[in-house]
Amino acid sequence: MDELKQVTIYTDGGCDPNPGPGGYGVVLLYGGHRKELSGGFRRTTNNRMEIYAAIQGLEALKEPCQVTLYSDSEYLVNAISQGWALRWKARRWMRNSKERALNPDLWERLLALCEKHQVTFVWLKGHAGTTENERCDSLAAQALQRRDLPEDEGYENPPEAAVPVRITEEGQPCRKCGTPVVKRKPRRVPRPGQETKMEYYLYCPQCGTSYTVEDAKVAIPPPPRLF
Repeated sequence: MDELKQVTIYTDGGCDPNPGPGGYGVVLLYGGHRKELSGGFRRTTNNRMEIYAAIQGLEALKEPCQVTLYSDSEYLVNAISQGWALRWKARRWMRNSKERALNPDLWERLLALCEKHQVTFVWLKGHAGTTENERCDSLAAQALQRRDLPEDEGYENPPEAAVPVRITEEGQPCRKCGTPVVKRKPRRVPRPGQETKMEYYLYCPQCGTSYTVEDAKVAIPPPPRLF
């Protein structure tokens, strides 16, 4: 099997103001080759442009590659490197039981690209004199000033708010951490006079979250009568 080509990508994105007109800049380096990419949208956010820049850089590669991607966005780097985005996806784009994960349309695209390529995300400090990072910043700043910027559909027309998924079966991902839940039998003994009990509940072995299942509720037969 041939070794993957090693590519270095620098990315940056931003808005002025935020949210507002946004732009992204990308520099790709391979051997002695260099390619620059840039573009923007009429209304978007800083974070969307940071993610979009990474997407554009990886989508520019014509074959699977080993990539080192440098970004000054902790949001971008941590979401991939620390597995946040994968957990959000496992929970159907919910950060927790109540909060939606932002930018699911872009994370979906980026995660697919990370499966195609071997990508290492590296954070670097912005505006610290790193030549290619400064170049990306300049490309992004120029792009957001262009006339007739297109619509960022994922921002201006986002999908409807996700409804928290009901946990009703063993094997479903926990809404908090994405770990498959398992069945557990309650240890609590029914109280005298209690009319129903739970045969089981669903439990996350990773974070300890419990879920009550309505279908697991059964009636407690009355005690036998002595006369």
